[in-house]
This record gives sequence, structure tokens and C-alpha cells, in this order.
Amino acid sequence: MMHEALPTFIAEAGELLEQMEAGLLHIEQDGADADAVNALFRAVHTLKGSAGLFGLQHIVACSHVAESVLDQVRAGRLAITPALATLLLSVSDYLTALVALAATGKEPDAACAAAGGALGAELQSYLGVDALPAGAVDEAAMPGTTPASASSGHWHLSLRFNADVLRYGMDPLSFLHYLRTLGQIVHCAAVTGALPPLPALDPECSYFGYEIGFLSSAGHAAIDGAFEFVREDSSICLLPPGSSGADFRRLIELRAAQEHSCIDQLLVLCGSLTPAALEAAMAPDAEDADGAHTAHIANHAGEAAKPAVSSAAGEQAAASPARAARGPEANLIRVDAAKLDQLIDLVGELIIASASAGLAAQQAAAPALLESATKVTRLVEQVRDSALTLRMVPVGATFNRFQRVVRDVSAELGKDIRLAISGADTELDKTVVEKIADPLTHLVRNAMDHGIEPAAARRAAGKPDHGTVRLNAYHDAGTIVIEVADDGGGLNQQRILAKAAERGLIEPGAQLAERDIYNLIFEPGFSTADTVSNLSGRGVGMDVVKRNIAALRGSVELTSSEGRGTTVSIRLPLTLAIIDGFLIGVGQATYVVPLALVVECIELSAEQAAEANDNHYINLRGEVLPFVRLRQLFGAAPAPLRRENVVVIRYGGRRVGLVVDHLLGEFQTVIKPLGKVFSQLRGIGGFTILGNGAVALILNVPELVGQLIRQQTTEAA
Repeated sequence: MMHEALPTFIAEAGELLEQMEAGLLHIEQDGADADAVNALFRAVHTLKGSAGLFGLQHIVACSHVAESVLDQVRAGRLAITPALATLLLSVSDYLTALVALAATGKEPDAACAAAGGALGAELQSYLGVDALPAGAVDEAAMPGTTPASASSGHWHLSLRFNADVLRYGMDPLSFLHYLRTLGQIVHCAAVTGALPPLPALDPECSYFGYEIGFLSSAGHAAIDGAFEFVREDSSICLLPPGSSGADFRRLIELRAAQEHSCIDQLLVLCGSLTPAALEAAMAPDAEDADGAHTAHIANHAGEAAKPAVSSAAGEQAAASPARAARGPEANLIRVDAAKLDQLIDLVGELIIASASAGLAAQQAAAPALLESATKVTRLVEQVRDSALTLRMVPVGATFNRFQRVVRDVSAELGKDIRLAISGADTELDKTVVEKIADPLTHLVRNAMDHGIEPAAARRAAGKPDHGTVRLNAYHDAGTIVIEVADDGGGLNQQRILAKAAERGLIEPGAQLAERDIYNLIFEPGFSTADTVSNLSGRGVGMDVVKRNIAALRGSVELTSSEGRGTTVSIRLPLTLAIIDGFLIGVGQATYVVPLALVVECIELSAEQAAEANDNHYINLRGEVLPFVRLRQLFGAAPAPLRRENVVVIRYGGRRVGLVVDHLLGEFQTVIKPLGKVFSQLRGIGGFTILGNGAVALILNVPELVGQLIRQQTTEAA
């Protein structure tokens, strides 16, 4: 059961470590306010507790020391200096590596363990004392045992887990394993009174309770936190060292009322009570005799010494109302990404089947059948939109990861660089977000290395000492635009031309448009860096960025102003799965254009056609509209037509025309990737299946627009 819950832990651990990293970066930039420190502590504490449930001792050990340091910060005895923040970020990286190993079922090797030991030693230096062994007892931190104290010097834990705890993915034994990281289990006695006869036993139910004698220097909050995930559905009673006889008496009475059994002898067996102390605790006047001592313990030890038995009963009774009063987060569930992808695939097949049924209804010319097919199509559209919404995630989570990149790279370069984020709420398909992370990383690092000048150069140019890298995202005409901008020195066009001529990319002295000059940067092996560093200068990366973005049916464009900065704009489709398309026909072939990019459709008159044959553009209401004939582009056999149509599309702020034979209307398009044999086919981004079973090719609009712009530039030259 715990093995099945491990993927959930891995996902949650990743989120907690992201919170830890984001919290540290926030504290480093804006200062350590109480809320930020508490959030940081909770993230590490929760990670430690969750890892303990799965027996991941390496994660528990590392996070325990980090938690101790953060506890000192919370108490105001330690400040988060830049050195400590750097150390804690290294701890975050190390924990991330351990979580990755846990996901693959591997144990840390010797080098990894040595790195963890070094980090632990550095953290320990901030505590000022050597770490106590897990089972050690700090007598000063525990209430002293007096003659009126009934118990021994250890804790007594009385645990009754909910019968369905296994179904929730929690193994009761994992809690016992975790307790060993906080101290020593002196004795553990199983309570089997709830065990049914063998024929009635359900292997997915938990029937055992536990009475435990526990020796630990940990506080009440730490021990109680071990049961954070099951507290609402279980009865957890904690009696601290030095608890009175009245406390044990109330525990015995509670268990007797719940289980119709007596646990008095188990308390003796666990070493929590001596026989004489048990007899005294159960005496009729025991509660009055111990009342004064109970009050003394409560005043002396604070929260840790409160009578936990009575509060446990209240928690058990209030469990159901508490669950009913949970906030909106109770409505959130985790879904395996593979299952979500499978759902999208099934929705795609449903769309194809719906189109086929609609076509059959049209051919049958049956009004009732046509009406039913129309309703089904409308419902399928709603299902499609809902399913695609499930895969849409804010791009801000990806943007926030670059806080750490900017921090580390700026330190390596010796520059003061800050990251500004806008448009973080813009949503994008999960698949696109995952694949855009690497290109963005390269662009951000490139902006910091090549774009932002050293502080002295910035001062000489009248700029502030610190440079700024901006990440921005917004929607535009059915696409998403992601901008990576810097306020650095910009690009020197003459230097780019000189480097390109040196490498044989252009003829010496060639005159190019500004757009074409900047596009040279995306050529393989191109670099203007004078020296090779760990970050750049080898001419590897920008060509890969362009290729990866093109693989997502996107485009990349660079603009720059010398002395003021550079902006790289990436334009991507919102989803790679299902789109609203517009069907067009050329000869016997059918093509699809994303409907969101279509501006209008017009008829190409005979006069315009005659003029267009020479110029490859038409006059559209006083504006020049470049166009391409798909019949010529794809080599279709010429055929006499009474008329041609122009589909005007807009992409990246530019309008171009596609001359086609037929306009076939809107169509829900399920995007299917081309095979490897056709991966180099230019102008085509995939295919879809029509209702009649025929195949329609999906046009790669960014590539077509780029081709038209290049053609227009060449003709102008």
C-alpha cells in the first residue's frame, strides 16, 4: 500500500522543495519576515514527516538538521545571512536529488552520502552544539519526575488508527518507523481486541492498536506532528514524561469506553507505569491526590504537559465536522498525467467518431438523425473544452524557477542582476510548458552573460548598477507569447554581420534587413563572444532553441536596440492536442489552418490574379498583402478553376494570404504528429482524420509566414 502511495509523495516532495527554494529566495531578496520563515519551516517539517512514513531515512536525517536550524531562526536566535541562505539552497538541491533517487527506488551512493554529511556538518555549525543522537534524552528539556509523578521518564503513546487507514495509503507501521528517527521505542504492545474472526477479516482494514513506551528528547509538537496525516480519523493520545496518575487513569477509562477492554497491564508492560503507580492511579481518591501535581506539570511544561487524553477524545468526536468544514482545497485531487493524456486521446477519438456520425446523418438526410448528431457534436465540443482545460497550467510556475537560475548565474558572473516576472497567470498546455523550460533557460542565461553589462559599464551609460531580466507572457490571437528581455547593451548589427561573413554565412559587404541580421544568431555555431566561458561562447544553443520551438509549431523572433537591450519573443500554440480548425481544399487535397489565426476569406478576382502572378502580393483595401499559392507550394497539378479564394491569416503581427481552391468551413481538429519519415516536411505540422476517414494535413503557419516574409524581402532586394 505504501509503495502505491510513493508517487504521491514524490510529487508532493517536489512541490515542498520548490516552496523551500522560493521561500529562501524571497527571504534573501526581501528580508526574513515571520510569515516567510514559518512557511519555510513548515515545508521542511512536512517533507521530513512524509519521508519518515516511507522509511526514507536519508531525507529524514538531512531535513531534520535543516529543520533544527530553521527552528533557531523562528525563535530569533539565528539570522538568515547570505551564507546561510546559500547553504540552505544547497540542502534543497541535495534533498531534490534524494527525492529523485527515491522515485527510482535507488539508495544514495557513497559520494551522495558524503555530500549529505558535509552539508549536515555545515548546518550543525549554526546550531552551536553537536547533534544529539536520535534516542538521546535531554533531561533539562523534560519535566522532572517527582514523588507525585506516576510515570517513568519516557513518553507513553496510545495509538488507535482508523480502520480504513490502509485504504487512504497510510501504513500504521510506517509511523512506528518514523518514531525511531525521533527517539527510541522502549516497548511496543499490540492491542488486538478489534480483530474479527478469520472469515470476517478484511485484508484492507487495520484492526490493531498500539501502546508504546517512547524515550525521546523531542518536544510535544514534533512527536504529535508525526501523526499529522491521520489525526482527524484516529485516536492519538500522547502522555509526556512525568504525567500524573490522573492522566493515566483518564487514558484507561477512555480506552475502556471505546474498546470495552482494559489496558492497565499494557501500561506496566511498556514501562510507563510501575505496578504500585498503577494501583495508586486507579484508587478512588487518586484524581484528587494528583490534581495539584497535574496543574504543576501544566504550568511547568506548557503545551507538552497538557492532559492529552481528554483532548484526544474531543478530537475523535469532532473529526467528522472538521472534515465537513475543510476549505476549498479539500476539493482538489491529484491526477496522474498519463491518465490525463489518455483522456485527451479518447476525447480526440470521440471527436473523429462524432464527425463521422454527423457526415452519415447528412448523407441519410434524416431530420431527426441530423438533430441528434448536432446535439452530440455540441456536447463533444463541451467535453473537449473541459478536457483541455484540465491540462492548462499557469506559466508562472515555470517562470518562478528562474529566480534560482538568475541568483546563481549572477553570482558566477559577478553581476547584480534581478528577475522581473509578469503575466504569470497566463495559462498554457502542460505539455508545452514542460518542453519550453529548456529553451527559456538558455535564453535567460544568454541574456545575463551577453546582454547585461558589468556595473562599471552600466554606470558609464547612465544606467543603474543592477541589470534586469524580464519574463513576460500574454495571449495573442489564439497563441501565447513569451518574452525574455534584458536592459543590457543590445546587439551590434555590424559585429553580427562581420562574424557571419567570417564564418561564410553571408557574402562580405552584404546588405541585409534588420530582421535577417538578427536571425543569423540562430544559425548553428554562431557566436559573437570573444571568450569561451562556462555559460556561453561556443556557438551552441540558439540554433537548438529555434529548433525546439519549431518542433512545438511555434516561432521565435529577436529585436534589439543597441545600448538599451534585447527582447526574444517566442510564439506558441495554446495546445498541441485539439484545436478549432478551418478546412481548405487545393485540388483533391484538404488542409487545416488554425481557426484562431484566420482573419477573413475573400475571393481572388481575375484582375488581382493577373497582377498577383507577377508580384506575389495583392492590394487588400489599400494594404499590401503577401500571399502564397498552396497549389504551387505543394506541387499540385494545375487545373482550370472558375475562381480562387484567399484565406487571410494573421500571425505575429503580420498578415499574409493563402490562395486556395475551396473553403470547406470549420472543423474540430485532432492533431496527430507526423511520423519520422515525414518529420522534415516543410510547411506541414501534423495531420488529422476527417469524418469520411480521409486525411487532412495541418499547415505549419509559423513556417509559412516566415517563408513569405523571406520571399518578400528577397523580391524587395
